[in-house]
Amino acid sequence: MAVIVRAGAAPLWWPGLLAAAIGALVPGLTGRRIGLLSGAALFLITAAVVALARGRRYAELAGGATRAGRSDFLQDRAVTVRNWRRGRRWWLLGAFLAAVASAFVLPGAGGMVLAGAGAGLWLKAVRIGRREQPDDALYWVRTDWVERGRPAGKRVKGYRTTGPMAGDAAPGGARRRR
Repeated sequence: MAVIVRAGAAPLWWPGLLAAAIGALVPGLTGRRIGLLSGAALFLITAAVVALARGRRYAELAGGATRAGRSDFLQDRAVTVRNWRRGRRWWLLGAFLAAVASAFVLPGAGGMVLAGAGAGLWLKAVRIGRREQPDDALYWVRTDWVERGRPAGKRVKGYRTTGPMAGDAAPGGARRRR
């Protein structure tokens, strides 16, 4: 489940940093200093909002998690990440282009918002991983319940758990080291 949350972190973080760097080269209407300072503030606000969004729903679903059964279909980490990124590639490209275009008004701010969203998703995945470690379990969402990559959406009735050695993901959605 943390894999789904973490899947969007890198595709938002790196293009966001690139857009902010491109934006820092453009003087813009407000000037570089104001643009980059407001971008830093927006980075912190966006990261906090994304990291804390739907936290109560995640905790509620994790609290009622049940052991995964034989009939539950749980996807591989690489397949989950690939599906998430393929399904959103045009949105990610549009967000990158919008962030670069916003540099002509407020230099660097759009890219910092994208990077903040990526950092917030990564923080949310880390928080989920910290919950998985003391429980000594990995949380999973059945693939037929996940609608458009939402691990806490309306169709998700509860999480499934497996032991920490199941699958190819570590707590928090990172790749498990072998």
